[in-house]
Formats: sequence, C-alpha cells, structure tokens
Amino acid sequence: MEVIGVHSPEFSYEKKRAQVEKVAKKYHKTIPIMMDNDYAYWKALGNRYWPSFYLFNQNGQLVLRLFGETHPGSQNAIQFEKAIQKLIPNY
Repeated sequence: MEVIGVHSPEFSYEKKRAQVEKVAKKYHKTIPIMMDNDYAYWKALGNRYWPSFYLFNQNGQLVLRLFGETHPGSQNAIQFEKAIQKLIPNY
C-alpha cells in the first residue's frame, strides 16, 4: 500500500513547496506530497472541497471519497479505516 498527499492550494501562499513541507513537518507527516498548483488532479477528480480524501484500490479504481475534516475517531476516519481493511488482507 502506498499513501501520497496531493496538495491543491486554497490560498496563493500554499503554492510554495517550502511552505507545504514546513506544515507537513510541523504535524509529523512524512508521506510524499504532490503539488497540484495548476489543479489538474483536482479537476480530474471533479473535486470541489477542501479537504478531500480519496482511496484507490491496487487497480487504480476509486473505492472511497470523503470530504471534510478527518480526525482520529471521527466518522470519516472510521469509514476510511474500514475501507482500507477491506483492501488489505490481514490488516
């Protein structure tokens, strides 16, 4: 399983990789982050919300799409965890 972040900036100062990396480090996030400054990925997914979470299976098919803040124990987090468990045997 691979996890990557795709950052589509809401504000102009968020277009700077250094700023994004600074915030990621602050929150101890170590996953690779793709910068989507031109919103190509955002548009390809038909996204309209910040934040959004997408889970794809090993064949690249969209399995789950969530919108809004997601914190440990929240409905979004529980739903995401259950979807991951279905994708990964013996998780």
